[in-house]
Amino acid sequence: MSLSLIRLRSGFTCKWIFCQFFSSAAAHTRSSSIFRRVSPIYQRISPLGDPKISIVPFLDEWVQEGKTVSEEELRDVTQKLYHYRRFKHALEALPGIQISQWMSDKRQICLMPWDIALRMNLIFKVHGLEQVENYFSNIPENLKNHQVYIALLNCYALEKSVDKAEAVMQSLRDLGFAKTALGYNLLMNVYHRTGNWEKIEILMNEMEKKGIFCDSFTLAAQLSACAAASNITGIDKIVARMESDPRVVLDWKIYSIAANGYLKVGLLDKTLAMTKKLEEHIDTPVGSNFAFNNLLRLYAETRQRAEVDKVWMLYKKKEKIYNKGYMAMISSLLKFDDIDTAEKVLEEWESSSSSYDFRVPNFLIDAYCRKGFIEKAETLVNKILAKGGSPLVDTWFYLVNGYLEDNQIPKAVEALKKAVLVCPPNWKPSKSTLSTCLEYLEGNIDVEGAGEFTKFLQNEGIFSESVCIRLLSYIKDRKPNTFGEIERDV
Repeated sequence: MSLSLIRLRSGFTCKWIFCQFFSSAAAHTRSSSIFRRVSPIYQRISPLGDPKISIVPFLDEWVQEGKTVSEEELRDVTQKLYHYRRFKHALEALPGIQISQWMSDKRQICLMPWDIALRMNLIFKVHGLEQVENYFSNIPENLKNHQVYIALLNCYALEKSVDKAEAVMQSLRDLGFAKTALGYNLLMNVYHRTGNWEKIEILMNEMEKKGIFCDSFTLAAQLSACAAASNITGIDKIVARMESDPRVVLDWKIYSIAANGYLKVGLLDKTLAMTKKLEEHIDTPVGSNFAFNNLLRLYAETRQRAEVDKVWMLYKKKEKIYNKGYMAMISSLLKFDDIDTAEKVLEEWESSSSSYDFRVPNFLIDAYCRKGFIEKAETLVNKILAKGGSPLVDTWFYLVNGYLEDNQIPKAVEALKKAVLVCPPNWKPSKSTLSTCLEYLEGNIDVEGAGEFTKFLQNEGIFSESVCIRLLSYIKDRKPNTFGEIERDV
């Protein structure tokens, strides 16, 4: 299992950490109450879902109608907009920004550090890092407290900017703000996302020397580092430490990290033990779909077929299943070569979906092609195409391999062309696939067809002109070992 996969499945993200920043008592009280009430001003602007439409004129109109709006109301509106990922509108509504002539000229807005920190986060999401840095440089020094520096550190963490994140962390130390785990957790996240596992351990040691409590986010970072390094002793110790400390909040993500670490080195008994503990912590309302998806995959990896079926029934009962849920279940069933049940799950997806994402049927298309059921693969592709789905490069490539296995080389060549047309940047067909297609053209002495094929590959940016010329020469001259020489440049 790749390190990137471990990182993806760990759930250790900046968003996960930074939520602590907005969990102060005041913020929590405000955020928990604003969703129980709907202010009139929010009712006015909430229908404006298009981020291209500014809410500023509507706020001005509100005031011109003789209605009032307080800073607290605007903060509540901002939090609601932020919650619904309407970042541009949230930025416009945030107190202190010049949302209208009335607000800037006729009222004195008292900026709070919380406002500044949230605005920096919104600026990053709407305009990017450079504007965050410009904004930060213009903040009065007396307002640059620990919340503001933490917000800047969060932006650098999201950008994976190691040097700049380290510089901000040093500023936190120098100013006496590095007294809690939050800044350390954000910097650990940068190291986690860039594979600097040793530096995570260094930060852990610094925290322990200073007597800073290592919370669940801190320990999750260390756990991820141990999993990436296949440090089984380290995983054992951290899990035991977290389970024995009542101050540490345990959730399914922790056990997912540990389970993946054990799975990586083939310790299936330990993987299964962690997977069962993951299942015990799956009632967390936030991220339950991700938890179920992880649970299905882990039970499949540990060959627990009955558990896969049980979890799927529970999943359908408790949550709305989205594409990734169907993908998790179908891929899990195919680990047991259970194509029949996978087909039934795909039918459930078809009946419940209004948009046909080819990532879902791709698992079955791949299985059909590997098993020699090329006609079933073609039928499925055509059915999803008829419903409006758009095949991915993987879809066509699975068909290429299926056609090659079935000795339908002309169809393989055509499918390869379709794969090339939808391929992402830097994608290249495998050498064996390309070799088989070219050998087919060679065997049929189809120099013209080979020329068209290689020119097509060049025009689509798959290979350089020089490589394509050599490929065509290979077809024309049919010199032994020539393709082997070309392969080194492909």
